[in-house]
Amino acid sequence: MSVLDGPRHELRRVIFSGSAHWSTVVDGGLELDDGRLVSESEVQHLPPCAPTKIICPHGNYRSRWYEFGGEGEPTEPTYFHKPISSLNSHGGQLVRPGGHMYLNYEGELAVVIGKLTRNILLEDAWDYIAGFTVANDAGLQDMRDTDAGSMVRVKGADTLCPVGPGIVSGVDVRDSTLRTYRNGKIVQEAVIGQDMWFGIDYLVTDLARHITLVPGDLVLTGTPANSRAVDPGDIIEVEITGIGRLRNEVIEGEVPKANLGHHPTDSDEVRRIALGNDDRLPAHLP
Repeated sequence: MSVLDGPRHELRRVIFSGSAHWSTVVDGGLELDDGRLVSESEVQHLPPCAPTKIICPHGNYRSRWYEFGGEGEPTEPTYFHKPISSLNSHGGQLVRPGGHMYLNYEGELAVVIGKLTRNILLEDAWDYIAGFTVANDAGLQDMRDTDAGSMVRVKGADTLCPVGPGIVSGVDVRDSTLRTYRNGKIVQEAVIGQDMWFGIDYLVTDLARHITLVPGDLVLTGTPANSRAVDPGDIIEVEITGIGRLRNEVIEGEVPKANLGHHPTDSDEVRRIALGNDDRLPAHLP
């Protein structure tokens, strides 16, 4: 049975009464792996997988591509890494370090790899996927003027990869709608299968030509238009129909102690990405 075929199944990793448990979603709460029934308010969520790598594509949504002046169609995807130390969970705090101005949300679908994946055919890709989860590929956009485009500090700072609440299978996510909310207001919206340039199966197959993916690895799949900078105190929620709703609060962190290296910049390029190019977005796209 394909990961896309029902019935829907969701698995979460939580802490209850000081111990970590796997749990499944039941009406009105969670059933722990020892059979106890608890409410969501009684648990702390953990990331629902333990990846060895987190790989993300650039500009994989048509709306975002056009928002930033893209013309025509991309011929193939390009990628970047988020370090596993950036991993965060449902309910975790998104930290904007002191001295930074532009921390942006990017609501995304994340693919959870289910078995060893290397040198596969496109038509077999779905068989290697354990399920899907919700992600926020958050970024410190005022670090864009350094690291030669690698995104290592833009997208790699601690807490900037919340995923969850759980891993879901049995849902055809190509028909799902992704929505990001800032303080309850919708700020991003797209039908996943309609807005992506390169589909989920394409991304997994392409990466596996050269990189061995192992169970628990995460492949993020891109974000639609309208990623914008947020402020401490904001509540950012990413919802994917059929998959779940990821919630995180933005907080202000400490200013780094060492006064060396690249510091946050407020250049035209930083502002272009952090604050958007609304005048370039075609009328027919959200």
